[in-house]
Amino acid sequence: MGYDVIVQIFRELIRTTLVLMAPVLLASLVVGLFISIFQAATQIHEMTLVFVPKILAISACVLILFPWMLNIIVTYTINLITNIPVYVR
Repeated sequence: MGYDVIVQIFRELIRTTLVLMAPVLLASLVVGLFISIFQAATQIHEMTLVFVPKILAISACVLILFPWMLNIIVTYTINLITNIPVYVR
């Protein structure tokens, strides 16, 4: 197994990880932005006001997108396992 194969495996791993994390991070970012604007407008600076909506948004995002995320993870794993003979050469 050469360095190029190892780099290819890790590049695919990082790409898959970014694709999986992007919707959850984007939802957290949008909710955090709206809460920050709300806090600035109302002068309410409570930490739980930021924490609870973000947790709810992340949970909802994961629940809604879980089948898609699981499909991507399974596809990546199957691809990795089926290519083991190619990687061993």
